Amino acid sequence: MTTMSSALSPARRARPAAGARAGERAAHLLEHSRTLVRPALADAIGRLHPWVGEMAAYSLGWCEPGGAPVSPPAHGKGLRQALAVLGAEAAGAPQSAGVTAAVAVELVHTFSLLHDDIMDGDPTRRGRPTVWKAYGTGPAVLAGDALFALAVETLAAAPGADIPSAVRHLSTALNDLVRGQADDLLFESRPWTGPEAVRPDEYRAMAEHKTGALLGCATALGAMLAGAPRETVAALDRAGRHLGVAFQVVDDLLGIWGDPAVTGKPVHADLLRGKKTFPVLAALGTSAARPLARLLNSADPLDAADARRAASLIEDAGGRAAATAEAHRHIAVVDACLDSLPTTTGTGTGTTHGTRDARDARSTRSTDDLRALLDFLVRREM
Repeated sequence: MTTMSSALSPARRARPAAGARAGERAAHLLEHSRTLVRPALADAIGRLHPWVGEMAAYSLGWCEPGGAPVSPPAHGKGLRQALAVLGAEAAGAPQSAGVTAAVAVELVHTFSLLHDDIMDGDPTRRGRPTVWKAYGTGPAVLAGDALFALAVETLAAAPGADIPSAVRHLSTALNDLVRGQADDLLFESRPWTGPEAVRPDEYRAMAEHKTGALLGCATALGAMLAGAPRETVAALDRAGRHLGVAFQVVDDLLGIWGDPAVTGKPVHADLLRGKKTFPVLAALGTSAARPLARLLNSADPLDAADARRAASLIEDAGGRAAATAEAHRHIAVVDACLDSLPTTTGTGTGTTHGTRDARDARSTRSTDDLRALLDFLVRREM
């Protein structure tokens, strides 16, 4: 099997984060960000009703049902936390300046996962029962609502920041996330072919909203709270949104051809559910797609054998190659956004964090670190 990064251009592979070091560096960045953010995140969760707080802690991998601590604690990658921390550093501020943004975005992300698991009927996440399976659907909805409210409260209490702009930025991302989730659900009921079929441009908009909006918000919000100029905030938000589309496309590839032992997902689950993923949509747009269209349009639901045949037909019709190329196109935009970031972040509260040379060094380092995370995300084994 190959990795998503194997076809990257020589110029990109020459980046500081390239090669085998990228995974180690990204893992260190994620661990460092989780360690930096964990106390503030735990403090926020501690302000919730004890039962709701227990469900929140369970969803974060900190405890078992009933509240017994997990040792060692399970946890997600903490990607959005890391993006918020690095976004603040891109504004020339210390990483600690991005902690409030990291907490707010992580709470929103966890809220979205709780509700996603209910909508998708997923019984497990990260090898454990989902919150709705462990506690019930109603309690899981309640916990998600509480996390959303807590995220807004946390952001509204951020010291020395433009609170209305920050809350507005988070609200925009949330509206986009809901829009993307709604489209993703509606896509499942639309036909595979014909005038009502989902088009690739509709998929791109869905992926930007569902996945990219919160990644863009995470990256931009840390910079915003650190006092970055509007141009820097906009560039980081755009980078995160395009990263989200690439991330979603890679997820689609892994959902069809990934190793379940690596991805933690059942093989061909998206095909069996009839999800309109990019490789399938791209394949159906080719002249070689007739056998695939006949299979997908069958009156009977796909079984495991059908899904294996569909995966082969998708690859034969060019869907896998097209999805890989699509991810790379968005990665190139992310690179361009990061290249456009100014070395000096201009005036604003971010400029109070040390000397100009120190701020410039932090900004440059954060760009390299953001590239390391990017490489990590697209080097997931297929």
